[in-house]
Amino acid sequence: MTQSYDLILHDVTLYDGTGGPARVASVAVAKGRIALIADSLSAPALSEVDGTGLSLSPGFIDVHTHDDRAVLATDMAAKLTQGVTTVVVGNCGISLGPLPGQRAVVPPLDLIARGPGDLFARFGDYLQAVTDAGPAVNMVALVGHSTLRLACMDRLDRAATTNEAHAMRGLLDQALNDGAIGLSTGLYYQPAHAASLAELLTVAEPLARYNGLYTTHLRDEADGVLDAMEEAFEIGRGVDVPVVLSHHKVTDERNRGRTAITLPVIAARAAEQPVTLDVYPYNASSTVLEAKRATEVERIIITWSKARPDLAGRELADIAAEMGCSRPEAVARLQPAGAVYFSMAEEDVRRVLQFPLTMVGSDGLPHDVRPHPRLWGTFPRVLGHYVREVGLFGLAEALRRMTTLPAARFGLNGRGVLREGACADLVLFDPKTIADVADFAAPTQPSAGIRSVWVNGQEACRDGVVTGARAGRVLRNSDLAPKDFS
Repeated sequence: MTQSYDLILHDVTLYDGTGGPARVASVAVAKGRIALIADSLSAPALSEVDGTGLSLSPGFIDVHTHDDRAVLATDMAAKLTQGVTTVVVGNCGISLGPLPGQRAVVPPLDLIARGPGDLFARFGDYLQAVTDAGPAVNMVALVGHSTLRLACMDRLDRAATTNEAHAMRGLLDQALNDGAIGLSTGLYYQPAHAASLAELLTVAEPLARYNGLYTTHLRDEADGVLDAMEEAFEIGRGVDVPVVLSHHKVTDERNRGRTAITLPVIAARAAEQPVTLDVYPYNASSTVLEAKRATEVERIIITWSKARPDLAGRELADIAAEMGCSRPEAVARLQPAGAVYFSMAEEDVRRVLQFPLTMVGSDGLPHDVRPHPRLWGTFPRVLGHYVREVGLFGLAEALRRMTTLPAARFGLNGRGVLREGACADLVLFDPKTIADVADFAAPTQPSAGIRSVWVNGQEACRDGVVTGARAGRVLRNSDLAPKDFS
């Protein structure tokens, strides 16, 4: 009896995600998985696609997102239209739970939560809510340390007491048991900046028992970046878990070029303990609007402002001039608000991108009124601008950074690779035309050159338009393989 399939992609140029050479082949999909890869296929199928001249890759894995609420509330067009099929949420110390009781939403938690109604008392309740919503992409979730502090402390401007740290540890243990994959910190931000090393080691203690990992927005990405990195490495060693340095960068003009120092340090530590990092392919960052940054960074664009929503997309310097006040005073009048900061050197962005341990993550903020274009353009920007136009590395290597490398680091068993039996998360694209279209003037534009995206075998996006399919899955800790940092 002839085997029938749900989908056959004929004569595609296949990049399997391992970084090896491409080959022309045909791929059959059945029941959400890759059923067969062969030189050619002739069999019944519900859908067939001629992939001549197009490339097929595993779906991209966005290792650094703030899509915690977006997976509940949106169709995830910002990610699907750029080929992302799996997102890691809960980064930078902020997650939507566990947060028992009615707690005020303070920056930077307000980047993902509108108010207490968006928060979950138990982390398992959040994971179940996403499951019940039927996400458009696959999701794995970290627990935010700042969220734990909000749950267990009456003040955030000090280190936790022993009892408070133990309470946070208990909430983390429960969240890991519910399915969280690790702990994230945002030590740069006010809610966690006063946290001590002793507090962090106590809170993070359960991670190793659950095969978890530790990701961090460093305490300092400017003058004190090396000390902040060493703190992260010490935490990883102290609780015996892998460390992920989030959106690695050095900021401010006086630190231009310092990735030539930070990257060798990371390489040396990675030879001693499991360490990796991610980066977004832009020389501008985006987060909450801060007065201290207003005088340190020349160009700042407002992404949202509750006090003055009409000023989203405007430059802070122009706003201050119109208000007839200093930039810090303008910041105070706009609060709460978010901003894009042009504070990095292009040479540093390229150096981090080229570093062999680097994964790609968007760090996009889906609820900003005028978001940083990385939300919509990160992955095609790497493949179009940095691979095809700049030539930083080859297409196969770039795809490895987006697929098998993050799948191994996060233990995403059966994802990030094109092989028989693997999950059918797929991206079909034209390597000659793939490009980011979103920019700072028009940041919510779908990328060019992506023909189709499948999530668990269902077509989720075609020619830049989402189909409405909700085939994503919540991947819990128990679903994952051991983290591979070899």
